[in-house]
Amino acid sequence: MSLTLSIKTAPFPYAAVGIAAYTQKAELNFDESATGISLALDGLQYTSEDEIVAALAKAGRLDEGKSKEAAYFALAKTLPAVTGVPDILSVLDSLDDHLAYRTFLVCNYVTAADWMVWGSIRVAIKVLGLLKNGQHFHVLRWFSHLESLECTQIALAGVAAAKANRARNTKTAASFALGLQNAKEGEVVTRFPPEPSGYLHIGHAKAALLNQYFAKMYKGKLIVRFDDTNPTKERTEFEETILEDLKLLNIQGDKISHTSDYFDAIYDLAVQLIMAGNAYTDDTEQTQMREERGKGVPSAHRDDPVGENLKHFAEMRAGTPEGVRWCLRAKISVDDQNKALRDPVIYRCNLIPHHRTGDKWKIYPTYDFACPIVDAIEGVTHALRTNEYRERNAQYYWMIKALGLRYVHIWDYSRLNFIYTLLSKRKLHWFVENNLVKGWDDPRFPTIRGIRRRGMTVEGLSQFMLAQGPSQAIVSLEWDSIWAINKKVIDPIAPRFWAVVKDRMVAVRVNGGPEIPEVKKLPRHKKNPEVGEKNTVYSNHILVEQEDAASFEDGEEITLMDWGNAIVRSKETGPNCEITSLTMDLHLEGDFRKTKKKITWLAQATVEHPPVEIALLDYDYLITKKKLEEEDDVKDFVTPVSEFREDALTDANVTTLEKGDIIQFERKGYFIFDGAAVDRRLEFIKIPDGRAANLASKAGKSAITGEAPVLPPDGTSSSIEHSQLQPISKMYRIGNLYGEEDVTPVPSTRMYTVRSMYE
Repeated sequence: MSLTLSIKTAPFPYAAVGIAAYTQKAELNFDESATGISLALDGLQYTSEDEIVAALAKAGRLDEGKSKEAAYFALAKTLPAVTGVPDILSVLDSLDDHLAYRTFLVCNYVTAADWMVWGSIRVAIKVLGLLKNGQHFHVLRWFSHLESLECTQIALAGVAAAKANRARNTKTAASFALGLQNAKEGEVVTRFPPEPSGYLHIGHAKAALLNQYFAKMYKGKLIVRFDDTNPTKERTEFEETILEDLKLLNIQGDKISHTSDYFDAIYDLAVQLIMAGNAYTDDTEQTQMREERGKGVPSAHRDDPVGENLKHFAEMRAGTPEGVRWCLRAKISVDDQNKALRDPVIYRCNLIPHHRTGDKWKIYPTYDFACPIVDAIEGVTHALRTNEYRERNAQYYWMIKALGLRYVHIWDYSRLNFIYTLLSKRKLHWFVENNLVKGWDDPRFPTIRGIRRRGMTVEGLSQFMLAQGPSQAIVSLEWDSIWAINKKVIDPIAPRFWAVVKDRMVAVRVNGGPEIPEVKKLPRHKKNPEVGEKNTVYSNHILVEQEDAASFEDGEEITLMDWGNAIVRSKETGPNCEITSLTMDLHLEGDFRKTKKKITWLAQATVEHPPVEIALLDYDYLITKKKLEEEDDVKDFVTPVSEFREDALTDANVTTLEKGDIIQFERKGYFIFDGAAVDRRLEFIKIPDGRAANLASKAGKSAITGEAPVLPPDGTSSSIEHSQLQPISKMYRIGNLYGEEDVTPVPSTRMYTVRSMYE
């Protein structure tokens, strides 16, 4: 079944698009010659959006609440025409009240009514703008949930791509949703070819997810191929960790292979290239070769006889002292405008044993030579590459043609770059080797393990990658967008708990509270009962945080969350004006809707209900510059302190958590349970929520420990211990403006001086 529509249809039928993607009962067909929207289903033709939505709901069995849907279908039809702000607010108020105690509009699952109203809000710009002001929390929660579904994200990416495609007026497929060029269902083969020289990072994640996405889209196959052509950097352990990382992303290859599986075939094709006069051996020194290629000057060996080239290539394969001086170059061009075609090196010597083939080979093909060969041999139909390879695409196709290999389509996409983030394996290695991080899974690292350990979900990562669309622009992205998507994934399912920071605790006596602690079961998530229940302890002695206590006025009525209202009766202060203790009267008759302050709290420790010691960890960027240039030395831009710890108390509910569980400490943010530390204190890592303020530099906060690292002149830092870190400003240091002596400011005025009347 196909839902046919034009991208210029107005108002755009988002509801039909959304429910089609959700039910998977109809594929989107963007046809610019279409005059409206149409759906052919079971021999019937539907041409209006409400009819289409109702038909797809019936096909997808989402119409059990049909008797209640009519009012929402009517609302969806009229809402885009409502333009007055008071009228829009009235509608949003009504919806907000309705959704205060409901997840969806008419049932406990998504129905046609939800998609109709969601689509009408998306079309009505004024309504959407007022909704995003944040004054209608329940409607915004409902709207954001529908928006964040993976099917919705894919559908919206298809719409955006279709718009871009129409604007460019090209025939080339322009998005993930529109598909690959000349792809046939059941025949598509993609490949993900990581080099086993390090751990996968977020850039690799995009490549892996896209390759799997297209393989599944066309009911084809995905090959995971290790590009193991450089024994200097590659190890078996990296292959194992890469497969583990792919498993974390729910990516499973239909076949696992290695470029080294084809070393014999690649070698034979290199000999074939020499015999055809399309390759030659060269012993030009590397610096000189680079200079000659830049100037378009031919090598002195470019026209050597085939016999001489075969002789030198044999010496190379044997790894003799004479052979290691030589390399093999493709004979393509000397002065082509595309410098990637200026006789590139395709084989070089390396005497280090290979982690799979041992010392069988002394020569290894370059990636640019091996890749098109193995792609053709393994039946790859579409090679997905970042557009940094675009200039080398011509080289790829030259190899295919010169060797008489099967044609492979190349599909370009933009590389992911993030501000304040290193994706270079060499620079990431430097941080690991110099003990500036705790390993490749450090939460500050952009590796798959690092971002997963910091709380990134597979769903959030996938939605972000698909939402990127077909853009070819190379830009440095902010981290806020990916974490904001992740928040939409975790918010509906993250259990809610409370925590109080230890060095900011204030003891409170609650008059009217239970003398003997009482325990009550409450939902872990007020809007999602499926998350389960937790035990909340009530006592006449509780703990609150200093910031809250300091904000209370005498006689002020506040709300103790999940308990009721209380009235502040007295405050005790310490020598530094900090609050040391409070007394409150419980006032359960009070109206929580009339209080300005809703406070989290914990019952004070008792033998029966001991608190749990925890550590809350937060992180800063590893580098202080948004984008490092090639000439930049990474050690000059290391963030002095990038890990921060706060010791806190919480209740025993957290002891049921397993490592990797995601929760929310209310009013503190989202956290992922990282397990127990050496001192058995449970550690929770803060998950960024996408807000710019929370992703800004944290310099100046209390750091984890010790003096800031000062790198020695040689750039190493092996002697730096994490236990010796101190927080310092990221700004440059300046001396005291008036020297070291205390200075008493002398007031000055442009007015005339008045002498004291008593002088």
